[in-house]
Formats: sequence, C-alpha cells, structure tokens
Amino acid sequence: MEQVQRGWEVETPQEFAERIGIEFKDHLLLSRALTHRSYLNEHPEALEDNERLEFLGDAVLDFLVGAWLYNRYPELPEGNLTRLRSALVRTEQLAEFAQNIELGAAMRLGRGEEDAGGRERLALLCGTFEAMIGAFYLDRGIEEVKDFIKPMLEPAAAQILEDHKDKDPKSILQEWAQSQGFGTPYYRTIDSHGPDHAKVFEVEVLVNDLVYGRGVGHSKQLAAKSAAREALNQIGTL
Repeated sequence: MEQVQRGWEVETPQEFAERIGIEFKDHLLLSRALTHRSYLNEHPEALEDNERLEFLGDAVLDFLVGAWLYNRYPELPEGNLTRLRSALVRTEQLAEFAQNIELGAAMRLGRGEEDAGGRERLALLCGTFEAMIGAFYLDRGIEEVKDFIKPMLEPAAAQILEDHKDKDPKSILQEWAQSQGFGTPYYRTIDSHGPDHAKVFEVEVLVNDLVYGRGVGHSKQLAAKSAAREALNQIGTL
C-alpha cells in the first residue's frame, strides 16, 4: 500500500525492482533484503531481517569491485588498488549508490527508525544496499550483479581519484603527525546521544596532547574519520 511519510513515497519491493530495472525471481528474497531489524520487531509475521544478506553482499561487492579495479586500472600497484577499493565500498560511497537509486523509498523500517529519519541515514542505506546486492547475487548470479554495479563504479572511481578520497583521512593524519615528530593521533569519544537505533557519537582527535578536530557520526568509526578530516582541514593538508 502506498503511503507518504516525511516526504517519502514508500514503495513495495516489487515497485522498487521495476523502477530500477532489475528482475527478481524470488521477491521474498528482495523483501528480506529491504527489511531492517526495527521492522521485524514490530511485524512478527516478517520472518528475517537483512543482516545475513548484508554480510553476503559485502563479500560480493568486495570481490566484484576488486576484479573491476584490477582490469580497469592495470597500471596501479597493489597498494593503490587496495585504497581505491576501500573508498568504493566504504559506508559513505555505498550510501551514495543507494541514494542514486532512491533505495530509501523501499526500505522496510519500524516506526521508531522511520521517525528518526532512517531512510536518509548513511549506515542504514549502506547496509540495505549491501543486502540488496547479496539478494541479487543469490537470485540472479554474479554476472547480473556485475552488470548492475559496473555503471556506478566508473564515475565514482574517477571522482575519488580526482578528489584524493582514496586516502583514508586517519592514515593521512597519522603520516603528518609522524612527519612532525609527534606520536600517533589519539581518538576519544566525548559524547553519545540518541536511541540505540539512531545513536550519534562525537569524537575528537588529539595530536601531541592538543585537540585538532572533532567529528560526529552514527558510529565511532565514522565520527573518528570526520574528526581526522577536520584536523586535516585545520592544518591545510586537505
């Protein structure tokens, strides 16, 4: 049933598949891929959430992105390929892929997650995209998954290389700190708030016992990266 909540026109799994032009033989598999655990808590008739499919999709994406990069950039050494693959499968990038196909409209969320803006949360979009890839792999096979993601990878990889986003901000900050004769940057969580399903963390990074940056995110890892990025901006490295 169509409904409008917080500006979203919510789609059924079948409507979503038709809109983005993919075919599923098993629509229950796609429904499971779109089902967040918050939905399961409120709808006992739904038998399984998407976390196992998310695990599978993560592995499928790692392999396909690695294989695509190997063939697309034959001149790049192993270290550069590894960093570029990490940038292409990181939370923010996969969430961007999900946003490009408006995956948020098809996610099956509980009321609390819905009200907390779950359809726009990067971590949720990333996880659901991975689960969808896992389901697509089981339903249609590796070649169709490759055909589906290949058009997304080319522009994303080009933009990452242009903006130097293949370099992890925490790694860059550590290299800078060591070049200055300082110790390894230290990250500490200074605040966390919100319900368990939408918790926000605030992390600050210290170099040589001085605060260089602060960041927020829906995980400590994302908040730490944000803090490192702010620190790099402050010292003029980015």
